[in-house]
Amino acid sequence: MIPATTLLTRTDLRDRFARGRVRNLIATAGDAEKFEGLDPGLTRIAVGDAPAGWHRYDDLMSFPSAFLPNGETRASDPLLLYFTSGTTARPKLVLHSHQSYPVGHLSTLYVLGLLPGDVHLNISSPDWAKHAYSCFFAPWNAAATVFVANQRRFGARGMLDAIAANGVTTLCAPPTVWRMFVQEDLKTWKVSLREVCSAGEPLNPEVIEQVQAAWGLTVRDFYGQTETTSQVGNPPGMAVKPGSMGLALPGYRIRTLEEDDSEAGEGEVCIELDPRPTGLMLGYQQEDASLRRSAPASIASAMSPFAMATDT
Repeated sequence: MIPATTLLTRTDLRDRFARGRVRNLIATAGDAEKFEGLDPGLTRIAVGDAPAGWHRYDDLMSFPSAFLPNGETRASDPLLLYFTSGTTARPKLVLHSHQSYPVGHLSTLYVLGLLPGDVHLNISSPDWAKHAYSCFFAPWNAAATVFVANQRRFGARGMLDAIAANGVTTLCAPPTVWRMFVQEDLKTWKVSLREVCSAGEPLNPEVIEQVQAAWGLTVRDFYGQTETTSQVGNPPGMAVKPGSMGLALPGYRIRTLEEDDSEAGEGEVCIELDPRPTGLMLGYQQEDASLRRSAPASIASAMSPFAMATDT
């Protein structure tokens, strides 16, 4: 599966079809016109009123409910192919397995503080790996309810209304959303929130203080990558230090190193690969569909540096 945002351009889509070797496409009927003239060999499935040449997603309801697989699915088999956010000229293709995200996201469950019965809201775009992190795998592992508030365009007041009206207990949102939230008078919303988190970039202390003053809750930062699950963070019950991204999360051994691999109080976030973390990707899929696996060295630099100091 290749999750994608509806904001992709025709050039983006053509690139994903070719390098991702896409054979089947599922999209809303309203987005169907974006794919006109692109790879006519694709099996096209529309959610809603299917246009000519497309299959109706709802037709699956007419098939028998019993399903008999025609082969085994192994833990090491590919599950998700994510295009990175584009720190290079073209996004890299990050391949995850049936193990790396479902099992690896126990680290995300831990840092979010999810419990059975929670109503969890995560605000992120479907093409961002954080969407899989927190909209699906972490709450699924926790036996929590995934709450979705569908907005065509994000609105802070509407989202806060939904959080209050539907008894959301755990919330994760990027810093941009938190900065929009604090523009409102948060005290006027009576919420059921128990845990609140932020990810994507460091959240400035002023915003954390405003949320604390309004709701009595501390917004906890954590950090992960498309290539991994949550690596470093501030789990529930830990005192949050301004400017610190927290501790290594379960399943990861983290060190901060200088460019010459010497120990550093501040440096690149590096993952120890012996033992290999369960949440680490299979590798980068190459142009010829081969796989470039993660470096076998005992310490591997994380795929992108993180400049903030960490407590390790």
